[in-house]
Amino acid sequence: MNRKYFGTDGVRGKVGEAPITPDFVMRLGNAAGRVLAAQGSSGKGERPSVLIGKDTRISGYMLESALEAGLSAAGVDVLLLGPMPTPGVAYLTRALRAQAGVVISASHNPFEDNGIKFFSASGNKLSDATEQAIEDELEKPLCTMPSAQLGKARRVNDAAGRYIEFCKSSFPNELDLRGMKIVVDCANGATYHVAPPVFHELGAEVIAVGNQPDGLNINRDCGSTKPDALVAAVQQYGADIGIALDGDGDRVMMVDASGQLFDGDQLIYAIAKFRQEQGFLKGGVVGTLMTNLAMEHALAKLGIPFARAKVGDRYVLELIQERGWYLGGENSGHILCLDRHTTGDGIISALQVLEALKLSGKSLSEFIQELVLYPQILINVPIAKGFDFRASAAVQTAVSQAERALDGTGRVLLRPSGTEPLLRVMVEGQSEADVRQWAETLASVVRESAAR
Repeated sequence: MNRKYFGTDGVRGKVGEAPITPDFVMRLGNAAGRVLAAQGSSGKGERPSVLIGKDTRISGYMLESALEAGLSAAGVDVLLLGPMPTPGVAYLTRALRAQAGVVISASHNPFEDNGIKFFSASGNKLSDATEQAIEDELEKPLCTMPSAQLGKARRVNDAAGRYIEFCKSSFPNELDLRGMKIVVDCANGATYHVAPPVFHELGAEVIAVGNQPDGLNINRDCGSTKPDALVAAVQQYGADIGIALDGDGDRVMMVDASGQLFDGDQLIYAIAKFRQEQGFLKGGVVGTLMTNLAMEHALAKLGIPFARAKVGDRYVLELIQERGWYLGGENSGHILCLDRHTTGDGIISALQVLEALKLSGKSLSEFIQELVLYPQILINVPIAKGFDFRASAAVQTAVSQAERALDGTGRVLLRPSGTEPLLRVMVEGQSEADVRQWAETLASVVRESAAR
């Protein structure tokens, strides 16, 4: 469907610019409330309830109030969670039997951005049909129910504790993390009060960094998008392992004691290998067009099927469900373990890796030593809105030249970002020099073409 507001991950943009303005977000809450009220109507007069969680951006206060007003006007009760990771909202939506959950977050983006994304009662992303129904309602005037039918709002005071226990439940009861020193980088985001207690209560010695959010420092030089801070902290404290989450807690990167960084592809491989060894890997693994070719080859050597989806967690989820599998994700660190949660969860994904390391007695580099990633260069090129790289003869000619030069030993992929005005230029192959040369050449051609 060609939607006007919803992208691949909800509604997102720069705060103060359409659509991330208080008036639009109030209308969005009102439209969503009307759609959800209609879908959840039992004919007995009960009001549906919707959870609202947010990350630590300063704009979250403003957008939370606007959403609450719009939902209440539509006759929907609102449960306020405060700062809560995106996967925590998904879990609590199910646990509290709410009609839907709403997350105010722009994930790994800087604090100037924000967004609104929804979860259904089952803890999954909304269907295309429901998102389209909300967009249709947005074209209608804002509706306010009679006073007796307005929604009420209350705060859920034990939200963090509930989610901490849920995360711990994904780790075997007979195991603990005693003897492990772990650095946890919370990206000054929504996991700042959740992630450290999870690992500490499982027995680890925890050093928390990036856990002092001030509304402006989310994802700033920390977290999974800027892992240098974690690498330095692991080495400074002599930790066994480091875990970097992003601003809303659905992505994870890890670092071992030597300072080596492991991305989503490597962590997914570790989980898949461990589950196959333990005999409970169901089916295969879903990656994306960005998944490193070496991972596909390494999985094949283990006899594990692999399939590629379009980039974006919703497409990975769709293909996992279509195949009847459980495991998949992206090299960005967004990992889906559907036997543990309905959505990507950085904390739970890290726990699956830690389980493998604890039982094998190996370091992460030792556990996946046979997986050697091919050099992969990704350059984000700013582009004007509406620029179509497929229609550019210069870009298409450059792509053809690169593919001929790589001669089957690598891949070229150009794709627009689903959340930012960027074209992602990726080149992968066995020779790092060739890969870098062609990535820079393609990026330069894109810049020149987009500027015309």
